Parts: sequence; structure tokens; C-alpha cells
Amino acid sequence: MSFLLAFTAFAMLVILHEFGHFIAAKAVGMRVERFSLFFPPAILKVQRGETSYEIGAIPLGGFVKITGMSPEEEIEEAVLHRAYHRQPVWKRIVTIAAGPAMNVLIAFLLIFVLYAFVGVSEVTTKIGKVDSDAVAAGKLQTGDRIVSVNGSAGGPEVMVKELNRVKCEGRAVDGCPAAKPATVVVKRDGQLRSFSFVPRYDEENKRMRVGVTFGTEQLTRPAGEAFTETASAIWRVTKLTVSLPARVFDDQKRKEISSVAGGYKVTQLAIDSDSMERTIGIIALISLSLAIINLFPFLPLDGGHIFWALAEKVRGRPIPISVLERASMVGIVLIVMLFVVGFTNDIERFRNGGFSQ
Repeated sequence: MSFLLAFTAFAMLVILHEFGHFIAAKAVGMRVERFSLFFPPAILKVQRGETSYEIGAIPLGGFVKITGMSPEEEIEEAVLHRAYHRQPVWKRIVTIAAGPAMNVLIAFLLIFVLYAFVGVSEVTTKIGKVDSDAVAAGKLQTGDRIVSVNGSAGGPEVMVKELNRVKCEGRAVDGCPAAKPATVVVKRDGQLRSFSFVPRYDEENKRMRVGVTFGTEQLTRPAGEAFTETASAIWRVTKLTVSLPARVFDDQKRKEISSVAGGYKVTQLAIDSDSMERTIGIIALISLSLAIINLFPFLPLDGGHIFWALAEKVRGRPIPISVLERASMVGIVLIVMLFVVGFTNDIERFRNGGFSQ
């Protein structure tokens, strides 16, 4: 079932991306010959008016065939005025940008729903676990909500920082006691209770601890705050994705690159985990990454078409076919390089069980 759901999620991202191109092309008066989910050969085809709606046999993407995408294409005189390359620059840009815009919209809506309705797992001041051999064992309990540490209230970061104010008397070694005790106030069953502990140094985590682990809760946000958080998340992912080509040449960061196969597997695992938060987040991330990568200014990507349309506007006349062909070769090399690096990384992850960790 998870296989089918992951496949459906990826298919929907492709359909909606191409649907963006499709509706924009129709809206500005271009002639759309084919709308295809997946690549040829077609295994299912339905003709509606001037457009053939198809499902291809190779599930690696999809496409919209607009008349006149190539200036050298032979076109019937009757529809020549509706050909892509005969349209004003603004119409071409709107048509091409509509695909990535659809993916950005999908990502934004999914992340907004995550923040506003599903909730995001956040570390809280509620105790999730008390170590059996900890100094807090027998006093603090799972479910207690820490109100303050040494009089300082705030989030988990404040609590941790306050415990670390007191150091060991000598050199910090694993298990050494703090020079003075810490006072921890918790709320339990609606009442405040105060306890005193002597924190001990944890060599592994490089900090003082009393032996408790903060729990997590699914927290939602008001609509306004959810909107702001969504915009911030979109911007963070955008900055990271824009740096993708440069990461190919960095030995360490190159290992982080993944292919469609890796994204599909991660989506399947998220669905298997029954985590609505994780599944929505991953699909949104893939949708946004698809949009940004498509906007790279290299042919045959959408961004390449937009770049050369703008270049034509600045130049005042069409760009020579030979120039576009050479530009396409650069884009194809980049795409192949990213695919090979990502696919190689994914094979290594599959081999080492990295996706299941």
C-alpha cells in the first residue's frame, strides 16, 4: 500500500506541474497538442478537441506538447499564430513559469496545513523520560512539566543553559558532580513542586544533566503565525536547493544529493511510519525542490526557457538556434551530472540500509 501511495504522490506532483503549463498555455491562447503523464510510448490515449491526453509507459515524469516550442518546427498555417515561438515574451514566460509556480503553491499549502492543522513535533518542557540511575530518579516523573530551573523560566534551551551555569569543582570528567545543587520547579497534577538536585557532567553530550529527557508534542499555530512559518520554511529550502549545483563539486556535500529514487523511497518510509507530519513534510519538500531545480537557467529546464525568452526581449529579436542548441548541451550535462551523483548516492544508501535508519 505504501508503494502505491508514494507512487501516487509523485505522479500527482508531476501531473500538477504539467497542469500548470497546460492551463497557462490554454489561457494565453497557445495550441496544446498533448498532455502526458509519464513518457512515451503511450499506453492510454484520449483525444479531446485539439489535445491528446495520454499516459506513457515510462514513469519518469511527464510533459505538455505545445505547438511551436521549437522555432524549426513545421506548423500548419492555420495554427501558426498560436505557436509558442510566435507569442509575445510575456506569454511564453507565464506559460513556462506556471509549472514551477504550481509546485511552489502545492508546497506552500502542504506546509501551511502542517503548521496550522496537523501540528509539528516540538521539544517541550514536559518530561518524556527519567533515567533510572539519574539524580532525578524517584523525584521527577514522566509527564511533569518543568516550570523553572534556579528561578529561570523558558523553553528547553533555557533549562539546559541554566543547568550548565554550574561547573564541576575540578576538571570536567564524566559523572563529576556540580559545585552546587540546582533547584527545579515542576508542575504535576496542577500543583507546583520544588526539588533540589546536584547535576552531573555528561561527557558524551558535553553538558550537565539531572537525567531527564524532554518530551515532544504536536503543536499547531494560529493562521497568521503558520503563514509566516511556512514562508520561512520555503525560503530556507530554496536557499539550500539553489546551492545544489555547487554541492556537486564539494566532496562532503555531494554525498547529500539524492535522486528521484531516493526521494521516492523516503516518501514510502514516511508513509510506512504512519507519521502524517513526516509524510506531508517530505512531499512538500520534494514539490518545492522540483520547482526550484526546474527554474535553474539552463535549457531544457523551465528556467532555461524563461532566461532565453528574457534574453530575446533584451536583444530585441529571436536568439539564433545554434546558440540555444549549445546552451541546451550545458543544461543536459548538468542534469545528467546531478542524476548520476544522486543515483550513485542512493544506491550506496540502499546497500548500507541508510534509508531505514
